[in-house]
Amino acid sequence: MHDGQAAQRVWVETVKLTRFRNYASLSLTTDPRHVVLTGENGAGKTNLLEALSLLSPGRGLRRAPYDRLAKVAAASDAPMANGDDKSADGTPGSDGADGADGTLGTWATNITVHGTVGAVAIGTGLAPTPSGEMQRRTRINKAPVKSIDSVQDHARVLWLTPAMDGLFTGSSGDRRRFLDRMVLATDPRHGRRVTAYERAMRSRNRLLEDRNADRTWLDGIEAEMASLGVEIAFARRQLTEALSDIIDQGDEDAFPAASLALEGVLEEQASDEAMLDDLGAHVRDLLCRSRPRDSAAGRTLEGPHRTNLAVRHRPKDMDAAVCSTGEQKALLTGLILAHVQLTSKMSGMTPILLLDEIAAHLDGHRRAALFNRLDAMNCQAWMTGTDEHLFEALGDRAQRFTVADGTVARGNP
Repeated sequence: MHDGQAAQRVWVETVKLTRFRNYASLSLTTDPRHVVLTGENGAGKTNLLEALSLLSPGRGLRRAPYDRLAKVAAASDAPMANGDDKSADGTPGSDGADGADGTLGTWATNITVHGTVGAVAIGTGLAPTPSGEMQRRTRINKAPVKSIDSVQDHARVLWLTPAMDGLFTGSSGDRRRFLDRMVLATDPRHGRRVTAYERAMRSRNRLLEDRNADRTWLDGIEAEMASLGVEIAFARRQLTEALSDIIDQGDEDAFPAASLALEGVLEEQASDEAMLDDLGAHVRDLLCRSRPRDSAAGRTLEGPHRTNLAVRHRPKDMDAAVCSTGEQKALLTGLILAHVQLTSKMSGMTPILLLDEIAAHLDGHRRAALFNRLDAMNCQAWMTGTDEHLFEALGDRAQRFTVADGTVARGNP
């Protein structure tokens, strides 16, 4: 945690795409100000944000499988001038996702960010391994890295999209994934914990189907689940408590404060790191005793995979699920902004914030408040919309681009 120290501002300088979504080839240069992308629906605005979201672990803001990100080649596809009026020369991929022979992969992104160590070029894409298997590969300053997790040393990316508008009325699984994404922004190890836990749980479920399964093997899997489970619960509780502290310090202005609570047996008990070993032993015993019940159900019935993030509209003391659509949007926006502040505080760097269609459902007062909050947090925000006039209050605090049919043109300074 970097309490008492100003967070280093991180911003995107260049974005180069090759065969990504509807972009055959793109080369875009930006400055440290906010970025506004306007254009008709389907022009490719969200695709550009999605490329930036791949700087974070996971499958990005749409959670799309990697093999669906590639543009289908057409005879008319050719390098195009974009944004900075420079021809894209095929360099995307050569720094990031090229194969062993230097050829481009299925798709590639190359993004240069400025942050704690100056300019860093980060390339990622889907490319063949020597065995011919397609795999996501990542490079930092042209050097291969084992995992996209390494990128979090240089940049953190957060986002708010229209698909998240149903978060409070959707399933507990949606809110749990949202919670884990928030934890991941401040604790890069969290994603590996969750993945390992889910893998172990699937193995346990398969063993419970087999009445002749090796009990010793089952004991080992349950021990792994217990250890990972308490770590996951503790990380979630830490995040929720720290985020609540940030919210408590806010002034609520245009975005109402949220009250957060974790509904999960482990999270309720994982309050003291020194007691996690004892809690893990308790969970191992619980899993062992619940084998008959879980076997009959065909799944593991208790654990961090069942946790729910409960959110209330604090000023009205109302469950977020029953608030109006406008109130839910404002509540979610305020929650994301608080998370930006927390990420800056805990990581020592300001996150890159992606706001897709953010202005369309905010009135003028809330739009102005949003823009002012972004400035106060000193982060670079990338915002999209169909109407450029919605961003007039930003003035010269933002640079503007027009997106149309897989091309990006610079607008007014």
